[in-house]
Amino acid sequence: MASLFEIAILKLKELGFFNFLLPFILTAAIIYGGLRRAKIFGDPDANMAVNAIVAFVVSLFVWAAPIILGVDIEGKLASFFIQGFSVSLIVLVGLIFAGMFFKPDLAGDLSDKIKSTYFWGAILIISLMVAVVIFISSGLATVLFPKGTGFTIPPDTFITVGVLFLLAISVAVIVRSGK
Repeated sequence: MASLFEIAILKLKELGFFNFLLPFILTAAIIYGGLRRAKIFGDPDANMAVNAIVAFVVSLFVWAAPIILGVDIEGKLASFFIQGFSVSLIVLVGLIFAGMFFKPDLAGDLSDKIKSTYFWGAILIISLMVAVVIFISSGLATVLFPKGTGFTIPPDTFITVGVLFLLAISVAVIVRSGK
C-alpha cells in the first residue's frame, strides 16, 4: 500500500507542481532579486510591487513558452546542466592540477604579466563559444528556435566553421606575438 506522502507527491506531479510551479517560483525569485539589485525601477523598497509584478510576468513568459510551443524542456534542461557542470568540472580539475605543479603565487604572477586586453578578450570569446556549443548540443536551442522557424546547420559544417575560427585566432595570436 502506498503511503500518504507518496500519494501526495504523485498527485502534485500529476498537477504539474514539479514541472511548472516550482521552476516558475524559482525563476520569479531570481528575477525579482536581480531587479532589486539592479534598481532598474528606482529604490527597491519603494517599488517592491513593480519588481514583483515584472518578475512574475517574465517568469510566466519564460515557463509558459515551452508549453505553448509544445516543447519538452525537462530533458533538454537536464542535458544542458549536465554538460555545463562537466565543462566546469574539467576547468576546476585543470586549475587544481595547475595549482599542484606551478609555484604558489601563479595567479599574481600571471595577472602582472598578462595585462593585455587581447588575452582576456580571447578568454571571453572562448568561454562564449563553449557556452554556445553546450546550448546547441544539449538541445536547449530548440526551445528558442522550434523546428520550422529557423535554419539548420549540419554538424560537419558547424565543426568546420569552429575549427577555422580557432585556426584564425591562432594565426592572429602568432602574427601579433611576432611583432
